[in-house]
Amino acid sequence: MRIKLLPSSYDVEGRILPVQRLTSYVLDDLLAVDAGSLALGLNAFQREHVRDIVITHSHIDHIATLPILIDELFVSLKAPLRIHATAAVIELLETHIFNNKAYPRFSELSNSHGAVMRYCPLVLGLPVRIAHFQITAVEVNHPVPTVGLIISDENSTVVFGSDSAQTSEVWALANQSPNLKAVLVEASYPNELEVLAQRSGHLTPASLKAELQKLRAEKVHILAVGLKPSYRETIIRELGELGDMRISVMDPGREYVF
Repeated sequence: MRIKLLPSSYDVEGRILPVQRLTSYVLDDLLAVDAGSLALGLNAFQREHVRDIVITHSHIDHIATLPILIDELFVSLKAPLRIHATAAVIELLETHIFNNKAYPRFSELSNSHGAVMRYCPLVLGLPVRIAHFQITAVEVNHPVPTVGLIISDENSTVVFGSDSAQTSEVWALANQSPNLKAVLVEASYPNELEVLAQRSGHLTPASLKAELQKLRAEKVHILAVGLKPSYRETIIRELGELGDMRISVMDPGREYVF
C-alpha cells in the first residue's frame, strides 16, 4: 500500500513546506482520503485515476478543495466522482457546501457523459470494497460526525485515525488486524493547550501517549499528522520526549509504502 499526504503549503518558489494546513491522502494513485488539499496536490496521473474519495468529516480543512476539484474536472469526467461518507457527513456536505449557494449541487448535475458526482453512503462498522481496498468506517470522538478508517489491501492494514480526541473502537479494530503496518494519528496541540485540545476534539503528545497504550502492536509505524502550524516545533519536540521510537511526523509529499 502506497500512501502520500498531499502537500498544502509551498514557498514562493513552489517548494513543498512541511507545514500541514489541509488534509488529503492518496493511496496507490487511486483512492483519496479527505479533500482538504486534493485539488492542489494531485499530479496529472492521479487527476485521471482518482475517482473514489472518502470523506471522514465536514470540517473545512478536510473538504476545502473538493468542490474546486469537481469544478475543474466537470467537463472531462467520463464517470462520476464517488464520494464515500456516512449519511451524517453527506447531509452536512449537501446542506453547507453543495447547496447551490456556497457551490453548485453537483450531485444533481451532469456533463455530456452523465453524472459528475455520486454519493456512496458508508455504514459504521460495515466493511466495504473500494477499488482494491477493504475499508471500515469507525466513529471517533470529534465535535462533528467523524469517522476513522481501517483500510486494508492484500498485504497490509493502515489505520487513519482522522481528527479525534480520546476514543476506543478504532483501537479495538486495529488490535484485531493481523497485518497492521501503520497508524496515522493526530497530534494537533502542544501539551500546554490540553484543555483547548479536549474542547475541540483533538490530541496533544501527552494524550496521544495515553491513546497508544490501547494499541497492542509493537512493530508498527505511528505517523503523527495534523500538527497545528503555530505549534509545530513544540509538538515535534514533545513527541520526541515521549521516547516512543515508533512515532515520527508524517512528511507531506513523501510516499510511504506498507
